[in-house]
Order: sequence, then C-alpha cells, then structure tokens
Amino acid sequence: MTTQSKRTIAFALCGSFCSFAAVLPQLRVLTARGWDVLPVLSASAAGLDTRFGTASALRQTLYEVTGHRPLTTLQAVEPLGPQRLAEALIIAPATGTTMALLAAGISSTPVTLAAKSLLRGGRPVIIAPSTNDGLSGSAPALGQLLQRRSYYFVPFGQDDSYKKPCSLKSDFTLLPDTLEAALRGVQIQPLLL
Repeated sequence: MTTQSKRTIAFALCGSFCSFAAVLPQLRVLTARGWDVLPVLSASAAGLDTRFGTASALRQTLYEVTGHRPLTTLQAVEPLGPQRLAEALIIAPATGTTMALLAAGISSTPVTLAAKSLLRGGRPVIIAPSTNDGLSGSAPALGQLLQRRSYYFVPFGQDDSYKKPCSLKSDFTLLPDTLEAALRGVQIQPLLL
C-alpha cells in the first residue's frame, strides 16, 4: 500500500441473516483493495441471534475485518455525510423493509439515516437486495429506488425461482465492481441476472 490515505466507505448490513455468509467475504475483498470500511448494523442485525449466528459474533467479525466497531445508533451514523466521513454507503444485504423505508423517505433506522446522510452530500448509495418478497410486496419500493438518482444496485435475480418465486438476491461477488462503477456515476450492467 502506498502512503496515500485510504478511501472510506460505510457498509450497512440488514437482517437478511441467510445472506451474511455471502456478504462478509466481500468486506474482506474491499479491505484488501485498500478501502477503510465503517460497518453499520440495522437493529435486527445488531441484536438478534439466529440459526445463522449470534449478533455478538457478527459484531466481533466486523470489528476484526474492518478495525472499527459497528455503528448501531442514529447518533453514530448521522455525521457520515455532513462530515464527509464516507464516499459511499453500501447496504448489503438490503431487506425489503429497508428498501421500503428508503423509498418512503423514512430515516428512522441506523441504515436509512446513514443513507439520508450520504445522499445529502450527493454521495452514492449502493443497494444489494436480498428479500423473499422482491417480486411481490417489496417490488414497488424496489421500482421507486431504481428510478432515483444516487442509488445504484448490485445485480440481482431470483435465487430459487421454484421454491421461492418472489425472492430476489444480489450476486454479492459483484459488490466491489458495483461500488467502483457507482463512484463514477454508472450503474453496473447487466442489472438483472
């Protein structure tokens, strides 16, 4: 690594717990590429133990990978944009609930306030959908966000079309490339897998 200072992004995880195993390796890829990553957790991700792991283990893993304790409060994430603490926000996995809140302009959670904070400064928000109702209940919110400026999407598709025909999941391995494209103001293509 050169003496040039690291570039910083915020990286938010929401409660699509089954996707954590696919998302966490991408944090390692980003840090290996020289990014300083500020982890952000939704209330569910920060506090719920599930069959996919414990909340404390997730927080510890994030600290070990990024060197930063996860931001879990409104007060902690609000300065991200105004103080130019991050160049972009990645939301991966992005649940249907989080996308609905973003589409409605509701910034009542650490993740949605982090997005509002970055958008205020014209910085990109990268969304990696992972939701069982992406082609049903969450479809309107997804459609609204696809039309908005400064939102970029990690390419996604149906993850199990026969057993879960409405479920959508991003290809998280495309996350680093989506970030780089978003920072240039470009949506990586193809969007649908």
